Amino acid sequence: MGIIIKPLVTEKMTGISEKSNRFGFVVRPNANKLEIKSEIEALYNVTVLEVNTMRYAGKNKSRYTKSGLINGRTNAYKKAIVTLKEGDTIDFYSNI
Repeated sequence: MGIIIKPLVTEKMTGISEKSNRFGFVVRPNANKLEIKSEIEALYNVTVLEVNTMRYAGKNKSRYTKSGLINGRTNAYKKAIVTLKEGDTIDFYSNI
């Protein structure tokens, strides 16, 4: 366990979830599709039909402040888009 880091709750992902019953998660970079599928099914009691994964590289960022130029880097991460069986759904807001 511990493959799923957090669910993706953005405007774009919410729109996709409402249309096509697909949900997004940030997962560990070394996780494979079978591990992701089994953990989603165990955590949320749903049936997963398909898992698509994407890897994102970190980006260099800089900004100007009073004290000068500050340079940094965003983290690299892996994203998984999970398609659920018709009728199944995941409610991220139930325990707020």
